[in-house]
Amino acid sequence: MENDWKSLDNAGKIFPPTSTKRDTKVFRFACELFDMVDPIFLQEALNRTIEEFPIYRCTLRRGFFWYYLKPGTVRPVVHEENTPPCSAIYDANRYNLLFDVTYFNKRINLEVYHALTDGTGALHFLRTLVYNYIIRKYADDFKENIPYLDYDASFTQKAEDSFDKYYMKTTPKQPKQQRAYQIKGAKTPENRIKIIEGLVSVKETIDKAREYNTTVSVLLASVFLCAINKNAVLAHKERPIVLTVPVNLRNYFSSASARNFFCTINVGYDFNKNPNDIESVIKHIDESFKKQLTEENLASRMNGFSAVEKNAFARITPLFFKDFVLGIAGRLVDRESTASISNIGRISMPDGFEKYIRLFDVFISTSKLQICICSYKDNLMLSFSSAFKSTDIQKDFFRMLADMGIHSQICANKITKEGSY
Repeated sequence: MENDWKSLDNAGKIFPPTSTKRDTKVFRFACELFDMVDPIFLQEALNRTIEEFPIYRCTLRRGFFWYYLKPGTVRPVVHEENTPPCSAIYDANRYNLLFDVTYFNKRINLEVYHALTDGTGALHFLRTLVYNYIIRKYADDFKENIPYLDYDASFTQKAEDSFDKYYMKTTPKQPKQQRAYQIKGAKTPENRIKIIEGLVSVKETIDKAREYNTTVSVLLASVFLCAINKNAVLAHKERPIVLTVPVNLRNYFSSASARNFFCTINVGYDFNKNPNDIESVIKHIDESFKKQLTEENLASRMNGFSAVEKNAFARITPLFFKDFVLGIAGRLVDRESTASISNIGRISMPDGFEKYIRLFDVFISTSKLQICICSYKDNLMLSFSSAFKSTDIQKDFFRMLADMGIHSQICANKITKEGSY
């Protein structure tokens, strides 16, 4: 990798000034195998993978005007999981790597600081890591017939800042967002996140979505909205319930970048002004997705964010002042959503790998409530991360799915005064 420092991409710039002890801006991808993880082969796989993703060898530095990624010589070392999920990775006082690879029993975990990459970029890294692990651990099974992994972007493509590539000066004005309903309740101790995961059938979920003439994303978002509404505090229900939805821009603009390349949209429903039945919610959310998920609208949002850093005054403003302004902006934007839902989609691996891999899952740190969704074969993982002690919303979410005929296998981490495990 070239020795030049790289400025953080447009999306990455928001994370350092908005990272907190409660919301570390760290997300975790995990791959659960059928066999126990062998740390020796995992380290060999990581050594190979880091050569394929040189941007991951960077550390985050503070310049006078911007944050930068600086290539370093630190080598990542796999280790057994020894901290709570999504613990802080970025430390302004240390030049450490912005990701961590751990293992526990049959699980390989990849935790990443969001300033480095988004979910799709991290998934490319994890898929490559798991691929390199399996072809080494089970080398005798493959012999000369080593399967092909369908991600072969060049180093330049992986390190590309796609926001800069697609930036256009003409930017239509974005509509003003209104304040959203905020979930209330006691928070978990020691800034720990509560994780509840439900494993459901892809087929059952797709079949149910088709019954409502919609997509899996719309169906699950609608159920999530209804579960939140059922538990909403009456005194604060005058505002709409709004979900923030990250959008992978690679689906709309050609990019193989392993860095951030996403934007967000908000979809919401005002239960005070509209019918409360699931059919009405699905219809409204489906229309909202279709209206917002167009190349024109996403380009507008992407360019609107990029225009700020292209501004001449912003370019010469000292970083400490930018951090202050972005911190305030982050809190204001936070008021426009109630919770978040992120659908990574279907995860593919080479044919034949299904006898080694059981499932993938993903979840993220949050100061609110978030659900992340991904699937592998027929295993659809619905992973809630929450800053709240109460799990009533999650329970009602899975109860609604059960009433629809979508049955779940549920597990959760335990929160104690000392932490979580």
